[in-house]
Amino acid sequence: MPVITVYEVVKKLAREAGDEVASAALSLMQRGHVVPVDLPLALDAATRGLPLADSLIYATAQRHGAELWTQDAHFEGLAGVRYFRKP
Repeated sequence: MPVITVYEVVKKLAREAGDEVASAALSLMQRGHVVPVDLPLALDAATRGLPLADSLIYATAQRHGAELWTQDAHFEGLAGVRYFRKP
């Protein structure tokens, strides 16, 4: 997962569920492969036409052949994305 996803998840969970929940989520995410942002990824993301974090997340998924699951409407209709509307 892109490092920007770690940032977004921890930030949101800390704000909405508390530091303990955010810390537990961080521990789980660190078990996976965390992808840093490098120059080629940043340049690829810049061509995606999405907000900064979304561009980096999408470019990372595309680079690694990963299917992106999200409830973020910015991703709706993009190749390689499974979008689920928020209830």
